[in-house]
Amino acid sequence: MENKLELYRKRIENQLKEAIPNNHGSFGELYEAMAYSLYAGGKRIRPLLMQLAYEAVGGKETITPYLCAIEMIHTYSLIHDDLPAMDNDDLRRGKPTNHKVFGEATAILAGDALLNGAFEMMLEDALNQDDMNRVRAAHVLAEASGARGMIGGQILDMQSEGKQIDKDTLDSIHLHKTGALIAAAVHMGALLGGASSNEVTALTFYGKYLGKVFQIIDDVLDATSTVEELGKPIHSDMKNEKNTYLSFYDVDTCYSIAEELTTKAIKCLERVEGDTSLLEHVAFSLVQRRN
Repeated sequence: MENKLELYRKRIENQLKEAIPNNHGSFGELYEAMAYSLYAGGKRIRPLLMQLAYEAVGGKETITPYLCAIEMIHTYSLIHDDLPAMDNDDLRRGKPTNHKVFGEATAILAGDALLNGAFEMMLEDALNQDDMNRVRAAHVLAEASGARGMIGGQILDMQSEGKQIDKDTLDSIHLHKTGALIAAAVHMGALLGGASSNEVTALTFYGKYLGKVFQIIDDVLDATSTVEELGKPIHSDMKNEKNTYLSFYDVDTCYSIAEELTTKAIKCLERVEGDTSLLEHVAFSLVQRRN
């Protein structure tokens, strides 16, 4: 099963290679900066989840613009997160962060261009296909990546640095900052595949549970892993005085909570008529990941 998922990831990598123009012209440095971060690797978990959800509800056609779009938006968020005004990190995916290579101004513009390019790709496809489900999928991503989603979570996270917060506030931060895009990935896949309303709801909740699992494990790994394993600085949460799940629980309890959430996520898949075995496998792999 892992071999099959690896094939999906390789296909996504190939699709992403077409997302940025090769003919850079006058905008060469901008496109180079965009490509530097977009092609730096990573788990590609968001487009992978979208593709698997799409197929689980019977989707058969290509959804390349949407797979690329969600990864472009995720990448833009990482470029901006790493900036000195935000987390001020020097390493991402084992390489110097974008602003360390291209400078802060170009890094900001590269992130902006990835964000706008994502919606250009999706809406061009939706117009060409004259398909409202494709428009709806683009709208899901717009909301998940905006003030009511990822960016809202980011500002809450920044405002909470160095302060004591309660667990509900921490959950709200990560539901938006991390969970919104992961939930959006499966929600979009379901819409693009023509899922029933019951399946859309089930898959969206599956994604929300996975988003929280992803963040809990991220918090644990930041405190317990190595730079070599993660490909980025460790203890950055402590450095930036961020609230994490380790602010409230020990490592064993964090893993226990993540396992309970994984069980809930997999339970949601019972409401999907198609084959969800790969989605189940991904859920288990997230709680077991070490990078």
